[in-house]
Amino acid sequence: MSKPSVTLEDEEKKSCSAGANSEQAESSPNLNCNDPPRSIPDRLNLEPSIIATETSPSPSNNGTTLLSLPWEIVTQIASHLPAQCVINVLPQVCQALGRIGEDHLVWQLRAHKLSGRQTSFPVGPKDDFDWSKACLEMEQLIGLWTPQEDHTDRQEQREVPDDLAPGAAGEVHGEVQAAGENPAEMRMDVELYGAAEVGDGNMPVSSQNDPQGMEADPTTFSSSSSPLEHIVLPSGHIADVNCVLLLGGEGALCASGSRDRNVNLWDLQQGSRGTLVRTLSDSGFISTHRGWVWCLASSGPLLASGSLDSTIRLWDLAAGGAARGLIRCKAAVLCLSCERDTVLAGSHDQKLSIYDTRSAEPLVKSLRLHSDAVLCLASDDQFILSGSKDQTVALYDRRAGKLLQKVKLSSYLLSMSYSGREVWAGDNRGLVHTLSLHNNSLTPVSQFNIHSAMVTGIHYSPGTLYTCSSDRTVKVHLPCSPPKTLRTLHHQVGVNRLSVEAETLAIASVDMNVEVWRPRC
Repeated sequence: MSKPSVTLEDEEKKSCSAGANSEQAESSPNLNCNDPPRSIPDRLNLEPSIIATETSPSPSNNGTTLLSLPWEIVTQIASHLPAQCVINVLPQVCQALGRIGEDHLVWQLRAHKLSGRQTSFPVGPKDDFDWSKACLEMEQLIGLWTPQEDHTDRQEQREVPDDLAPGAAGEVHGEVQAAGENPAEMRMDVELYGAAEVGDGNMPVSSQNDPQGMEADPTTFSSSSSPLEHIVLPSGHIADVNCVLLLGGEGALCASGSRDRNVNLWDLQQGSRGTLVRTLSDSGFISTHRGWVWCLASSGPLLASGSLDSTIRLWDLAAGGAARGLIRCKAAVLCLSCERDTVLAGSHDQKLSIYDTRSAEPLVKSLRLHSDAVLCLASDDQFILSGSKDQTVALYDRRAGKLLQKVKLSSYLLSMSYSGREVWAGDNRGLVHTLSLHNNSLTPVSQFNIHSAMVTGIHYSPGTLYTCSSDRTVKVHLPCSPPKTLRTLHHQVGVNRLSVEAETLAIASVDMNVEVWRPRC
């Protein structure tokens, strides 16, 4: 017997009027459609081939509509839609379908399906976790970094020698390069990053379910079928690039700091490979700093650069990178964090300093929370987290103005990223640590053996995890336990830092280059 044929648009019109029927309303919670009917393809932005031309029997024949189905079946059908559609489109279709995005269980099931049955997600507390954002980010990450011809995990592994260390930059002649080889700066570099050991006796180490992920083939990103394009910014530095930072909210701008003592500002939207806007400098100076540029941070139009010359320079992005101010510190500046008009700095003299950039006397407070150099920072409007070479992590309450806790590790952290209640950090032994921030307390959760040498950069958000290392790799993961590696990018030399913004990834490397992976236009 042939089935009656109806279009989804006809079915939707029937279902909206049927939503007022009390008998049908009993089978699903408050299923009332008040929106005027519109074209399903227009509303969902789906390709015509995806829209079915034959569906279940017409409501006029047996009263069956999509919204009269049990709620569990409706949510199961919606689980096959992209997260972005569930979040942004279904609420515009009708109130009932909009409630699917408010169902936390729906998002939890979707998240565990994405991360895999053998993993735990999220790693930190589940209370107040942003499930919908995590699912949206995971789907976008998978779509960008997993090859289109194969969206399943490959169990391909490659051995990476344990003794890989940052390579040396090629010979560059000239006065600036000679100045960059300052013996004091070289000694500090060796002191902070010279030794890298694998393993941590403090807590069990977990391996990833896919330690190496998919190796990046250079032709993968050059192909027009790839959702990402890979560009190397035109030569702008003549020494190792120590730090990189994407700016502008959409990854439109990029700042890079180098051992050539300069900070370069790039416009990634100009030209096929980006354009150097300017090298930041104050009047009367031939370079941005008088020492290696070690760190960058920004908040809105404010850009801060920290250097081994014991200064923090402030720049106004709204004015094209014009000089905005100078903060003199008492020791080499190793890490920065910005919150509105406040700059936080970790320095070689074991101090965490808080500065107000609006004040003529910017130093607000100087804290000695550690017994060795402060190497990494993460902050929000309530907490400051700092990692030190003394192998501790400090949790400071900005509102109460007091140290809440210090956590002792068996290695020291070089990079840290904090979002919600989860902290992800990379250490000098190639391990990635996760810590939970809950009820003003910091608790170590897990650590994962992801790299074979020190983890120099890390970026975490509810649905993404990026790491880079002096073992010459950059890895893209889902932030579950253990992390699920989607892609491993192999580099010719060590990678010093990374930055992520609006699905764009930028890395700074020892070979004086800044490389960018971004979605194709």
